[in-house]
Amino acid sequence: MSALDPRVTPARGDIAARTLRGLVEAERFVDGRAMRVRSASAALRRAPSGDAALDSELLHGEDFTVYDAKAGWAWGQAALDGYVGYVPETALGEPGPAPTHRVTALRTFVFPSADIKRPPALALSYGARLAVTREEGNWAATAEGGFVFAAHLAPLAHTAPDFVATAGRFLGTPYLWGGRSSLGLDCSALVQLALMGAGIASPRDSDQQEAALGSALPPPFDGLARGDLVFWKGHVGLMADAAQLLHANAAHMAVTLDPLAEVLPRAGAIRSVRRLA
Repeated sequence: MSALDPRVTPARGDIAARTLRGLVEAERFVDGRAMRVRSASAALRRAPSGDAALDSELLHGEDFTVYDAKAGWAWGQAALDGYVGYVPETALGEPGPAPTHRVTALRTFVFPSADIKRPPALALSYGARLAVTREEGNWAATAEGGFVFAAHLAPLAHTAPDFVATAGRFLGTPYLWGGRSSLGLDCSALVQLALMGAGIASPRDSDQQEAALGSALPPPFDGLARGDLVFWKGHVGLMADAAQLLHANAAHMAVTLDPLAEVLPRAGAIRSVRRLA
């Protein structure tokens, strides 16, 4: 992945990150302002407009460095995977205490008090991050003043090594181009979230993942095993076993488990297979 890949390079013709001085041309170079996602999630768009392409999605508690803000949109870079784009300013807030836990349930609610009868303030997706200050019985109190069912959280250091099993929990989740939550996600987001749960850092897009993850297997790609990442142009899936592919796909508009032999006629020839150690 090129260091100057525009998807992960905070530079425009009028402004760029100060760290890029000498590497790109821009009218001015600035220091970014550290912010954090305070809404349940935040769309990261290609342009400062609600109908612009959804390139990715930030989850609650993730950090975002803002380099420019105008007309309700913040332009900057996601800390998790370096993705650059425009986020609604209303979705961001000051960082506050560092997150200590992440959501490990597919979805969970944040309540204003330790009472299931209270209307929830937020609905968070798998991977969202929270700063937990204390536990009260079955509840985790957060630095933002909310309460989350403690069993739906795990410390940031906790890992679930079987990333295929994690990906399998998303079966039936709707396909959404650019989506990155359990309400809707795309093929590379499924891989990224599953690997994140296993403590493995992953780029955002499938071509970036193909370049960065694991070791390439030689063709003709027989002898596939559970956990192998299978890449096509613009698509990626995980092998659940030697014959079945787990993937978020537009053919079914959902996360599905399909025989690889049935995927090949519509997806075409496999470009590469990567195996993680």
